[in-house]
Amino acid sequence: MTRTATGTETKSGLLLTRSWSWTSEASGTFPGDTGTPGEQWVKIIGIAASLHVGSFINRLLDAAGGELPEGVRFEIWAGLGDVPPYQAGKVPVTARELLGLVSEADAVLLTAPEHSLLPMELTYALQWLSAGDVLAGKHVAVMSASARACGAMWAQAELYKQLQGADAVAMGAELVISPACPHFDDHGRLIDAELRDQVRAVIGQLCPAGAREPAFSL
Repeated sequence: MTRTATGTETKSGLLLTRSWSWTSEASGTFPGDTGTPGEQWVKIIGIAASLHVGSFINRLLDAAGGELPEGVRFEIWAGLGDVPPYQAGKVPVTARELLGLVSEADAVLLTAPEHSLLPMELTYALQWLSAGDVLAGKHVAVMSASARACGAMWAQAELYKQLQGADAVAMGAELVISPACPHFDDHGRLIDAELRDQVRAVIGQLCPAGAREPAFSL
């Protein structure tokens, strides 16, 4: 089997898109493939439950883009701060964009804060997704980080409750990190090998069994 990996990064509107695809002689498709024979990928949408661009969980989500297996396309949706409260009727532009992205994706990766107070905008986003019935049966991984074991338990529990209410298949992990050590290098990549392994394990839950090892890191 011959494989060729390609990586790109583009910015457009509220999206930061990093994508990897692999080409092989094998035929067949994944749910989110390009439509080109032999070229396949799985598409994951990333959402950070924070309105602060430089927050740890925003940086963690961005760094996750460098720990992808082969055949994964990863898009970070950055429109959380613009999501209005849910109401029946005409769907606003930001919510419509989110619904379209998640509907076309194979899975979702959420990064959650340590504290239990999730931003209301995240609740609004999940309400729009639930009403649009695009999370039903969708695999959603929640990845949180804390300086102590079970420190993010309440945030995870609240997210799981909302996701299960939308009929999503919820999973994930809490990453235990050291507050005394730097976590990212100058390029935004994860420094600690153990932390990178934990991130890869969470992403692996969203990928087919044949796409578990990272192709390369940013």
